[in-house]
Amino acid sequence: MNTTEISDLQKKYLIPTYAPELALVKGSGTKVWDAEGNEYLDFLAGIAVLNVGHCHPNVVIAIQKQAAKLMHVSNLYYNERQPQLAEKLSAAAGGGKCFFCNSGAEANEGLIKLARLHGSASGKFEVITMKNSFHGRTLATLAATGQEKVQKGFAPLPTGFVYAEFNNLDSVKAAITDQTAAILVEAVQGEGGVIPAEESFLTGLRTLCDEKDILLLLDEVQTGIGRTGHWFGFQGYGIQPDAFSLAKGLGNGFPIGAIVAAPKVADVFQPGHHATTFGGTPLACAAAIAVLDTIEQENLLENTQAMGKLLLEKLKEIADQYDWIEGARGTGLMVGLVLNDSALPLQKLLQKKGLLCLATAVRVLRMLPPLTVTPKEIEQAAALVAEACKEIDEC
Repeated sequence: MNTTEISDLQKKYLIPTYAPELALVKGSGTKVWDAEGNEYLDFLAGIAVLNVGHCHPNVVIAIQKQAAKLMHVSNLYYNERQPQLAEKLSAAAGGGKCFFCNSGAEANEGLIKLARLHGSASGKFEVITMKNSFHGRTLATLAATGQEKVQKGFAPLPTGFVYAEFNNLDSVKAAITDQTAAILVEAVQGEGGVIPAEESFLTGLRTLCDEKDILLLLDEVQTGIGRTGHWFGFQGYGIQPDAFSLAKGLGNGFPIGAIVAAPKVADVFQPGHHATTFGGTPLACAAAIAVLDTIEQENLLENTQAMGKLLLEKLKEIADQYDWIEGARGTGLMVGLVLNDSALPLQKLLQKKGLLCLATAVRVLRMLPPLTVTPKEIEQAAALVAEACKEIDEC
């Protein structure tokens, strides 16, 4: 099928929650191809999902082998892959227990439920989240998301959420009441414009939560599984949350989400409190185990730090040439080029030139390449950005 045929079929049978332009049919490493055979350098990676790249052999083989053995049994029975994956995540996190689900929104819903159950005996139920945050599209995670634009039209939203200013500890302190059960925060606000947390902010939140007996919850859906150059984003700040959520990069394209809960709250959920039919299937866990093993075997945390530094340097060099580009920011391979106007025209021009990235928070061009990206591919992407910026500037 060509792009037109695929597009026509989608318009006829799919609910229009997205408005795609390309029909991608094949991927390998950092590259993808459309239905007409055009090649693209993928610096979006499924929105921080394909952390070890498209169709990594380790992940493909793990899925194939597990699919031929056992795909699903439900959580009414043990399956060997779940505890194996949980052990690896616990080791990477410095301890804790896991609950597996299917997506980031589900994982964040689970965090919210965990916080409410933990605080229920003392009448605590409110969760403080940050303005400009993003935590999912279910009603509860939509309410937790500090952006009115994504909440519009879905009122009445669930109550129990209070918003504070990101990177403003005084704002968080002012939002705390006797009903505050938890603070939910991202180490880097991805959808909010690739805004890293300040070290003093996250360490301050940890201290504040300890003083007030409040849970500190980290949304690591986008920043987790090596994206920032650490297994989890919070590790770059030297703190330990009480629980955190994972998804996206955990399965490298195979749907899986997780909650990792520190010993303090690891046993809050008991049988009957929370459940899922598809969470943590043998197939999903086999894919995730292969992802974690690959990141370790190929030293991708180190590569992420090095390539992230190179990408940021290249983008800052470009930004310095134009007064309509404010600069570049980010952590690891989670980088944004910040404009003073809409980033969408630049995104579309780069797509035509063969580079996939994403305009977010209106003015930010977000780049999230696979952690396997090479210096040559960083140079290639930077050259395309430079070329596109020059064309826009000359218009």
